[in-house]
Amino acid sequence: MSTTATAPLPPVEDDIEHIALDEDYVLTPGFVEKVVDAADDGDGLKLRSLLEDLHPADVADLMGFLTEQHRAMVVVWLPPELLADTLPELDDGIREEVLERVPHLTLAEALQELDSDDAAAVVEDLEDDQREKVLAAMPEVDRAAIESSLGYAEDSAGRLMQREVMAAPQFWNVGDTIDHIRKQGEELPELFFDIYVVDPLNRPVGGVPVSQLLRSPRAMTLTEIMGPINEITVDQDQEEVAYIFEKYHLISAPVIDVAGRLVGQITVDDIVNIIQEENREDILRLAGVADEDRGSSVPEIVRSRVPWLAINLATATLGASVIGWFEGTIQHIVALAILMPIVSAIGGNAGTQALTVTVRALATRELNSSNAPRTFWRELIVGFANGLVLAPLIGLATAFWFRDEDWRIGLVIAAAMVLNLLVAATVGVLTPLTLSKFKFDPAVSSAVFVTATTDFFGFLIFLGLATIVLM
Repeated sequence: MSTTATAPLPPVEDDIEHIALDEDYVLTPGFVEKVVDAADDGDGLKLRSLLEDLHPADVADLMGFLTEQHRAMVVVWLPPELLADTLPELDDGIREEVLERVPHLTLAEALQELDSDDAAAVVEDLEDDQREKVLAAMPEVDRAAIESSLGYAEDSAGRLMQREVMAAPQFWNVGDTIDHIRKQGEELPELFFDIYVVDPLNRPVGGVPVSQLLRSPRAMTLTEIMGPINEITVDQDQEEVAYIFEKYHLISAPVIDVAGRLVGQITVDDIVNIIQEENREDILRLAGVADEDRGSSVPEIVRSRVPWLAINLATATLGASVIGWFEGTIQHIVALAILMPIVSAIGGNAGTQALTVTVRALATRELNSSNAPRTFWRELIVGFANGLVLAPLIGLATAFWFRDEDWRIGLVIAAAMVLNLLVAATVGVLTPLTLSKFKFDPAVSSAVFVTATTDFFGFLIFLGLATIVLM
């Protein structure tokens, strides 16, 4: 029996996702180059063919790799549906730039494709005059939903929620509910996991997962299969909402107003974004950096960083003043000038470790007044133990290095190392706890204070001990 060899099929050129993404779901340089070339050539049809089958998240990612001029060309050729889904995915700075280039009628059409929460997030970034034009061009129902969402505080559950929600009266049975859902068609929320059972005043009394609904007999009433729900109030902070979702492993939750009436829902896809946003914000603030993204301009970045660098400059001057107090000791024993940075650097790093752990514990609510003393003593013991490990190493190395001058320098730096690590553990824990107690964000100011304190006491302890022991 003979077989016929067949040549391997060539890659399918119209499989855009295959061409655009590598195995790690990252846009390939080759695909970005194709888009840039099409934009340079003014080939709008080629741009549309490259982009129309991409996921909105990938289109948003692509925008971050393009220049402002190329983005302007790409936006014009995005289909309205893809443009709508892409806008909420864009970095804030890039989204503001893109919105300036989209005609208000096109934007109004695109926003109608979005859930109310995503549409509100986009409209919020518009300039006042453009916002008025866009809202005026939208149907009254969509406009009212967006305006209602914008009426809530920026980081509240009311702003985060989508008003599209599936609710059913408590006297319905499974069959009534399924029939109602099938009749709704396009009126159904784009994404929902639960049917909320409400009383005559539209207050939620329970929830039925869609999976539970579909496997229950049609004659069974909703009250027989509904379970308890975690209600979210419209004025709750989004960080608190994310904590509730994470703690109770929620997929969705109803949002109620001050009268307890059902006004919307929050789904897990929104919470994933909030958790990432809060984590990113805390990381940037620990480093003394404001909220920056790929769309931030150089002046914006400079304005956000200079104040923190100025504060660091002031705290560094405070540390330098300590050195001035011991000028005579340093002139007499020059080796101290070589060793000073070691003590302050190790103290600063140890303080940052304790600080990071404490800020994270506060953010995840693993740390409060009930276990704060235990956490403090644990970090103090860890600092002391680290000192006992590191002090002999630096002490012996220093004693050997400066054996011709005075071997006791090794004892001084070893003792200073232990004491400064205790200081680092203390300020690393107490600083964020104190800021949190007084309702300040511990991620904002803690790092500067911890570094300044460990530098100040590191120099003071080391040079003070050197003066006492060696002079």
